[in-house]
Amino acid sequence: MQKASLIEVFESIANKESLEIFTEIAKGSVESHQLKKKDGITRKQFYVRTKRFLDLGLVSRSKGKLSLSNFGLVIYHAQQIMQDAFEKFWKLKAIDSIQAKGQIGEEEQLKLIKTILNDQMIENILVNKTVISAK
Repeated sequence: MQKASLIEVFESIANKESLEIFTEIAKGSVESHQLKKKDGITRKQFYVRTKRFLDLGLVSRSKGKLSLSNFGLVIYHAQQIMQDAFEKFWKLKAIDSIQAKGQIGEEEQLKLIKTILNDQMIENILVNKTVISAK
């Protein structure tokens, strides 16, 4: 197993089929033969994708079952946050627009964010406005 780079991890889940396999594994320990039955993916494509997940340390295999590693679990949750942001794209744009006008106070902005989004994780990101610096 190699130490994965961010780009390699993104590339490994960057297409629909890979993301679907990754998501199925995230739902719980899954036997390989169950995943191979997915529509629209060949046996070779399945093996190439799962090997990539294994090589990057996203997934582990035990007794024929695939499950997310701790690293994979963190990546899965980050991917879920991104998915939620995509689903709320227009709501986030509306908040940007209102904030850009600068006509409401900080307390009103917080109320606006909570009212429009109804998503605790994204609310926390916006309210804290903390950018995690790269180490």
